[in-house]
Amino acid sequence: MKLAIITSLIASTYAFTTPAVTTAATKSTTTTLDALATKADLVALAEKSNPIVKYYDPLQLASTTIYGESQEATIAWLRQAEIKHGRVAMAAFVGYCVQSNGIHFPALPPGMSGFQGSPPEQWDALPDAAKWQIILFVGFLEWFSESAGTHYMRGGRPGEFPKFSDHSDLVPHPVPFNLFDPFGLSSRRSPESKERGLISELNNGRLAMIGIFGFMAEQKVDGAVPLLKGVVPHYDGEFMGPFLSGPL
Repeated sequence: MKLAIITSLIASTYAFTTPAVTTAATKSTTTTLDALATKADLVALAEKSNPIVKYYDPLQLASTTIYGESQEATIAWLRQAEIKHGRVAMAAFVGYCVQSNGIHFPALPPGMSGFQGSPPEQWDALPDAAKWQIILFVGFLEWFSESAGTHYMRGGRPGEFPKFSDHSDLVPHPVPFNLFDPFGLSSRRSPESKERGLISELNNGRLAMIGIFGFMAEQKVDGAVPLLKGVVPHYDGEFMGPFLSGPL
């Protein structure tokens, strides 16, 4: 039963992946982040992402529309949401593992004597000024990604974060590196390598979303995730605290 639930969770996201490009003359096997994918494109990539499960969209989300937009724009919105949340979840999962083992930068925020406890307890112990820095920085990245360049629902590419260097008028001060590929390594990769990397990113992001929520569930309800029982400590705080009592 548990395996079936996990399989369902993983497969249900396959409707919102990046498409395989098809031309009238020939069918290409290259996966891209091209904009305004159709449902047929999603089916093609789902077969590459998981040849066993293939395309699976029980809620028919890829067939609906939101906010009066076209089906293609709606698919672009869903793809952007999945890619973004997958990336955040991968960072959260790795960060959780690192912080749980007491690894951190040498310098600590003023007012903190050290990192103790599990990751959510470490967040609770952060000074308010440090929390605000994190919240405002993430908010800036979100605003910048929605404001710079062509929007993903208007022909832009879902998952592509704009370059700071291309939109210096939106950045309050000079930034020496771009957020994505700051050293330009991706430009040297072959199309086939980029395709494999994209599919890996999508699949790893989906698993990371399940993984970080597994950590959180076990911390709040002992035994909720049997494989994590005794691995992660119980957390008496409130994960949703920022939404219940303000951002801090």
